Amino acid sequence: MFHTFEEAAAFVEEQNIRMIDLKWCDLWGRWHHITVSARGFSPSLMSGGIGFDGSAVAFKSVNAGDMALIPDLATGFMDPFFANPTLSFICNIVEPDTKQPFRRDPREIVRRTQQYLHSTGIADSSRWGPEFEFFIFDQVRFANGLNKASYFVNTWEADWEPDPADQGYQVPRHGGYHRIPPNDRLSDLRSQMSLLLEDAGIPVKYHHHEAGGPGHGEIETPMLELMQAADATMVIKYITKQVAFRAGQAVTFLPKPLFGEAGNGMHFHQHMFCRDVNVFYDASGPSLLSQTALYYIGGLLTHAPAVLAFTNPSTNSYRRLVPGFEAPVNCFFGSGDRSAAIRIPKYATQPDEVRMEFRPPDATCNPYLAMPAMLMAGIDGIKRQIDPTAAGFGPFDQDIFSWPLEKRSQIKSLPTSLEDAMKALEADHAFLLEGGVFDEDMIAFWVDAKIKEHRELQARPHPREVEMYFDF
Repeated sequence: MFHTFEEAAAFVEEQNIRMIDLKWCDLWGRWHHITVSARGFSPSLMSGGIGFDGSAVAFKSVNAGDMALIPDLATGFMDPFFANPTLSFICNIVEPDTKQPFRRDPREIVRRTQQYLHSTGIADSSRWGPEFEFFIFDQVRFANGLNKASYFVNTWEADWEPDPADQGYQVPRHGGYHRIPPNDRLSDLRSQMSLLLEDAGIPVKYHHHEAGGPGHGEIETPMLELMQAADATMVIKYITKQVAFRAGQAVTFLPKPLFGEAGNGMHFHQHMFCRDVNVFYDASGPSLLSQTALYYIGGLLTHAPAVLAFTNPSTNSYRRLVPGFEAPVNCFFGSGDRSAAIRIPKYATQPDEVRMEFRPPDATCNPYLAMPAMLMAGIDGIKRQIDPTAAGFGPFDQDIFSWPLEKRSQIKSLPTSLEDAMKALEADHAFLLEGGVFDEDMIAFWVDAKIKEHRELQARPHPREVEMYFDF
């Protein structure tokens, strides 16, 4: 939004801004904020930053937790959810004394990835188009204790516990895709979200009711540069939740909140450009893909089990990655096949549009880690010239679930649990260390924390197993 501090300061004065909200992302992908008076928006804030305790969010140890935030002026937007006029910035995290970038700042990992891509000479930029799927619920309750474990969600679009004032326009199970009002009761709410996103500088391509039955929605942006896409992901999650909350509803990006319905994915469309030319395009290539694009696909599928440690980093992620719901469970690519880990969109035929879509990810990921992990895998495929066809990754454009089991078992599988993904990352992460993008300590820290999450869930009795085995 702003190029210089003087430009931002003039806006603060002209718009009578009273508060400055400083937002920043922890390692796990959750936003935090500090709010200061507009009187504190000064050159010293831009040079010295404002301090915070990094030990509170596992960035540092308690005995050396001091860190500082410096606003990124280009990310400024008016935050419409505060009572007083508030200008919001996404911040960079720096060391408190030297003001050097903090290596584990997720945005800094994106910068290192961009620098590494440029250094390879393959391309000078990558562009990304996340698809944001979410559920909007009217009622949400959950409880976990020594003697109880339960959750309850409801939407007035459903026939489970319909609105007492209902007039008969429910969304049928498995039947939500592109539903029209009055069945789609949430269209105006999604429009409000989209308009506020545009006000915040996030372009919106479209929104619609999604396939996962009652309450399911999607908002999609055009293709964006890597950092822009990662920042937009955080803003989109923030604004959709806030709009729903103010309407007395709740948005969740949880991958699998409903048993037996399609879940929430966050598919990533991606391609790369060199001097504004799409290096993934070749008019004579299969599905218009260049050899560079095919090598990229080969790298991403080769490293997919390890990549899922960052793109699918929750135990709930693997309740979505099951057969039967357009969620990929095998490593292959195909043209237009929504059960493939990588899909080549048939409708993207213009030279600057040809791309691939990686379908396993979901929005429990930290976008500042997930996108670099995917990009680093693809770059490794290009450098090593990994041909996806020779490696047995397709293309397959048939229904592989109709194949005999012996034939289908030849296709490489994706992890089926968070623990499996972490083991894959432990065994295969050298490609992430190239260019100093990720480091061994950070990966080891991530693996350890996520395995603890897996084991915590593994140790808890599940309501369904109590129902199944209680009378034994």
